[in-house]
Amino acid sequence: MSETVYHRIHEITRRILAGGEMSTEEGRWMIRLPTRYLSSLMAGADRIRRHFRGDAVEVCAIANVRSGNCSENCSFCAQSGHYKTRAPVYDYIPEEQLVDQARRARQWGASDFGVVSKGWGVRSDKERRQLQRYFQAMARNSDIGRCASLGVLDRETARELKAMGLENYHHNLETAESYFHAVCTTHTYQENIDTIRHAREAGLRVCAGGILGMGESLDQRIELAETLRRLEVESVPLNFLSPQPGTPFGDREPMQPLEILLNIAVFRYMLPRAEIRIAGGRQFLRDLQAMIFMAGASGVMIGDYLTTKGRAVEDDLQMLRDLGVSVRGDTQQRRAASPVAAPGPVSA
Repeated sequence: MSETVYHRIHEITRRILAGGEMSTEEGRWMIRLPTRYLSSLMAGADRIRRHFRGDAVEVCAIANVRSGNCSENCSFCAQSGHYKTRAPVYDYIPEEQLVDQARRARQWGASDFGVVSKGWGVRSDKERRQLQRYFQAMARNSDIGRCASLGVLDRETARELKAMGLENYHHNLETAESYFHAVCTTHTYQENIDTIRHAREAGLRVCAGGILGMGESLDQRIELAETLRRLEVESVPLNFLSPQPGTPFGDREPMQPLEILLNIAVFRYMLPRAEIRIAGGRQFLRDLQAMIFMAGASGVMIGDYLTTKGRAVEDDLQMLRDLGVSVRGDTQQRRAASPVAAPGPVSA
């Protein structure tokens, strides 16, 4: 039996390296493998990562520019105004503070820096003017990639953000469509998908992934990966639920380290060409954090998250040095391949 499993892993790996793909049915089989097969699975995922993404890894960071009392009811999020949590509440931070954070992230080796704001989307001209000030200040003071996560986008807003100088847009699907009703009811799954399409149509690089460990089934994790593959998402952040007291998912048990590594590997098999970056919940790997790259990850978020502290940046940078992994800070090369429009005015 074991030889049959190893042979099947090998055959799927060889097919992907030759330019093929893993089927959804094979994904459902793979994600159920016992952890005794993890070393073989990780070896294959690492080969796929190196083949399609190279040896270097991508580093990114974010800033929570406006926090708390969010109108959305996402069951995992401490910032939701629907729940009683201890999340900080504040309005837009000053541009100078954002620039300082962006510069620091660039010094760490980050290629992209995300402006993250609560809420359904960009609703007012006041918000647009503030975002334009942010992106212009970042462009003047740093060469780091300008990314944002602002909620749902329509076509017009996506084009406006591109004209302001935004380069990358992040919007997670969060989970499979069949489980989304248990995660959020204040916006629809179709709005998530439309946001990804609108961002891409506007010329923005798209970053979209989800959170594992929210109570979804193993099949639903594969469903999420299949949706991301169908949408041809280039950058896929994988998060692992960090239960927040006061939220509906606050009593969920965190995923275990070996389960996390196995899921990273399966997503690499499902999305061989994507940038798979590990973000929130990485702390649940404990002493196995360095193994994310051997499991197929090609990127990592460093620094703090939205309402929770990340690992000390120096510890992450030392981890990369110890692994002999170089950081791919190719912001200028990416811009040369896909020019960004000069920041333009926003209507009052």
